[in-house]
Amino acid sequence: MTLLAGRRTGTVDHGGSLERARALFPGAPEPFVDLSTGINPNSYPLFELPATALSRLPEPGRARDLAAVAATAYGAPSAANVVPAPGTQILLPRIASLVRPGRAFVLGPTYQEHARAAAIAGHQVAEVRSFERLAEADLAVVVNPNNPDGRVVSRADLLGLAEKLRAKGGLLVVDEAFMDVGPQAQSLAGDVEQGGLVVLRSFGKFYGLAGIRLGFALAHPDIAGRLEEELGPWSVAVPSLEYGVKALSDADWQREMRTTLAHAAHRLDQAFARAGVIVTGGTSLFRHVDIPDAAGLFKALGREGILVRSFADRPTQLRCGLPGTEIEWRRLDIALGDWAQDRQPVGEGAVS
Repeated sequence: MTLLAGRRTGTVDHGGSLERARALFPGAPEPFVDLSTGINPNSYPLFELPATALSRLPEPGRARDLAAVAATAYGAPSAANVVPAPGTQILLPRIASLVRPGRAFVLGPTYQEHARAAAIAGHQVAEVRSFERLAEADLAVVVNPNNPDGRVVSRADLLGLAEKLRAKGGLLVVDEAFMDVGPQAQSLAGDVEQGGLVVLRSFGKFYGLAGIRLGFALAHPDIAGRLEEELGPWSVAVPSLEYGVKALSDADWQREMRTTLAHAAHRLDQAFARAGVIVTGGTSLFRHVDIPDAAGLFKALGREGILVRSFADRPTQLRCGLPGTEIEWRRLDIALGDWAQDRQPVGEGAVS
C-alpha cells in the first residue's frame, strides 16, 4: 500500500502536452507525433452546428435527450441514472464528496487524478495493489479497464465489493473511461440502481473528441440528482450536447471503429515486436510496455519528435497511443528501428 499525501491539490503530469514535449526535446522535428494519450486519432466526423450553438444557452430538454441516448449507449437502466458533465474530471471531487471524509483506497497503479480528487474531498488516500484491500475503505476506486496497463477486474468481483461497501455506507467508483473498447460484459453501467456505486464514462477518448469536454456519471437516481444539483444548469455546452447525441446514437460508426482500433493495436504490437519489445498490456486505444530501457526508448522517440507517456514512479514502463496517419506510422517504425539498432551489440543479429 502506498500512502499519498494528505490534501493533494497540485496538478498531476499527464500525457498530451506538446508544450512539455518541446521543452524536453527542443531540437526534435516538427510536427510532433503525440502518442502520449489514449485518445482515438480517428475522431468522429465533424458536422456543421447551427449558429445558435454559440449564441444561446443550452436547452434543458437537449440535456435530457443526451442523458437518454447515453443510457442506451452505455447500458444504464434509464436516463434518470445518467448525469452529463463537462468531462469526467470535474465530477471526481464531487463524487468523492458523496462519502464523508474517511479512507479512500485507489487500486493502482492507475490514473492519478482519482487520488488527488479524493484528497481534495478530505479523505486519507492510499494506493493499494490488492483488490481485496479495497473492502477496507470508505471510498474505493477502480479504473476498469485500467490505465495504463489495461487490467480488467471482473463484474462479479466489483459487484461483490460494491455490496460490502454499500452495507457500511461506503461508495465504489468504477472509472470505465476505456470500456468502449473493453469487454462490454464487465461493465457495471447496468448495475447502478443497486446504489453505493458510481460508474464514470468518458466521451472524448473513444470518439476522438477530447476537446468537446464531455463525460457521464452513471448512478442511482438519488446520487444522480445530487450530482446534477451540484453541477447546476447549463453545465454542458451546446456543441458538446449535439456531438454527444449524434455520436452516441451512431451504432454503425461505433462498431466499425472498434474493428479499426483493434487492427491498429495489433499493428502497433508488431511495430514494437520488430524492435524487440513485447507489449505487456493495454487496450485497443493504447499499448503498455515494461522494459529496463524505458527511459532510453522515451528519449530516443522524443528526439525524433514522437511523444509517448512515461511515468516518474514507474521508470520501466511506457504507454503508447495509436498513430493516426501513414506518415506517423512510418516515423514511429523508423524511430523504433533506430533505437533497436543502437542497442544491438556489435556482431549480434537480434535485440536482447
